[in-house]
Amino acid sequence: MKSDLKTRIRLLESDFDSALAEASDLQALEQIRIRFLGRKGLLAGLFGILGSLEGDEKRASGHLLNTLKDKMNTVFSEKARSLDMQSHGESFFDHSLPGNIGYIGRLHPLTTLLREIKSCFQSMGFIVAQGPEIETEYYNFDALNIARGHPARDMQDTLFIDEEQEIVLRTHTSPVQVHVMENQPPPVRIIAPGRCYRRDTPDATHSPVFHQIEGLYVDEGVSFADLKGTILTFAQRLLGSDIKIRFRPSFFPFTEPSAEYDFSCLICRGRGCRVCKQSGWVEISGAGMVNPAVFDYVGYDPERYTGFAFGMGVERIAMLIYGIPDIRMFYENDVRLLKQF
Repeated sequence: MKSDLKTRIRLLESDFDSALAEASDLQALEQIRIRFLGRKGLLAGLFGILGSLEGDEKRASGHLLNTLKDKMNTVFSEKARSLDMQSHGESFFDHSLPGNIGYIGRLHPLTTLLREIKSCFQSMGFIVAQGPEIETEYYNFDALNIARGHPARDMQDTLFIDEEQEIVLRTHTSPVQVHVMENQPPPVRIIAPGRCYRRDTPDATHSPVFHQIEGLYVDEGVSFADLKGTILTFAQRLLGSDIKIRFRPSFFPFTEPSAEYDFSCLICRGRGCRVCKQSGWVEISGAGMVNPAVFDYVGYDPERYTGFAFGMGVERIAMLIYGIPDIRMFYENDVRLLKQF
């Protein structure tokens, strides 16, 4: 009996392989499944013979049948998948394949920082204002009391789109304050974040494209002490209570008196590094009390109202927070850097 069952197993395997090779469509394949693998199929008939065997003969024959069953199911599934792909063409989708792992995208560090800066100033009552990146010379210079012939209007600093029409890429976000004051009476308390453009040679702390946030507060009785308190409160909320700021006398045509302000370097903690140019301080931007001449352009009464304005470079603050030593790294789109955020 054992020898006869072995022969029948080999013949069944051979017949199954031949039938499978000749199957040309899914309908023919289904007939093969019923004939060989169905509940009353040829393979089930051989398993029925096991009941008449005993001992070692039963175990050996059972092992051969189980091995054949696994093989027949495997090759049948492969044939079914192949014929299914042929019948569906390029639109075939194999639901048995494992799915792709989806990766959550990350915000650029500058985007994250801009949101945090906005949140800090909004908590102090400032409103976010927007303005065009393509400006006229009037809004970029004239209305900010930057006279013709001033070095800031030199072609080496400003990117002109149309020199004859006096159309430029804005060199700062300060024009936004003029647009706002033209359309809103005091009090005004705004920040204006956005991209700016200058003909600058890229290095560790300079870029021809950069982000700036302009701040403006105009009302009755606004003083320089209010300006200092606003900058200090912002710096401590964003960078920690141990951050230090310093103001240095300076000159800007649109503010009087004017100052430049610096934050203590968080990278080297004052010891000196490439970012702070070995000084322990990182220059952020300029600030001061709004020049009465600017109020004349927008129709504000300089005898009644005073105000302060300030700017800050977002990239330089990001370098302090994230410990990034070169501003150019923000624009290289190196995945190794971006993955850290």
